[in-house]
Amino acid sequence: MAFTLEIGQKAPQFSLRATDGKTYSLNDFNDAKVLVIFFTANHCPFVTGSDEVTRKTVQRFEDQGVKFVGINSNSPNTYAEDSWDGMVKRMEEQQFPWTYCHDESQDVARAYGALRTPHFYVFDQNRELIYTGRAIDNPRESEKMKVNDLERALEEHLAGKEISIPLTNPIGCNVKWEGKDEHWMPADACDLVQS
Repeated sequence: MAFTLEIGQKAPQFSLRATDGKTYSLNDFNDAKVLVIFFTANHCPFVTGSDEVTRKTVQRFEDQGVKFVGINSNSPNTYAEDSWDGMVKRMEEQQFPWTYCHDESQDVARAYGALRTPHFYVFDQNRELIYTGRAIDNPRESEKMKVNDLERALEEHLAGKEISIPLTNPIGCNVKWEGKDEHWMPADACDLVQS
């Protein structure tokens, strides 16, 4: 079995505490026509370099029934900024327009097969995976981006078209796994698109 969810697979369930103090599960987003779940962090330069692009994407598609859930699965023992308190502080400062959840056990990152931060998963109304990978081609320096794969996938799906490129490789820092070296990745983790 592949490490990362494959196109057509169902979104795994979760129950995670968010920075607003509430606990959310997949069912709390049943009213979303499209659900975007993305693995993110507080410290990663690929995340901080592209958060404003993600904000614009959320704002652009929210009226079309698209909801976004950010999940931080990083071990704070690798980067202290990725702690729960760091998440709350970052949300207070940035006021991001998505639900920001903490995957302290890292079980959700394993269930989805999160490779990097950021790593995006787009699910249709039946919560089947229709796109996964990067949002943009240069998340660290988003002012230099040429391609927004996430927006293209959302545009095509909402227009009733087949997604032309359902798989891309996420670009970013690897997930910081508890008890492992900061660059460690699970043995079965691999690029989604082989070059």
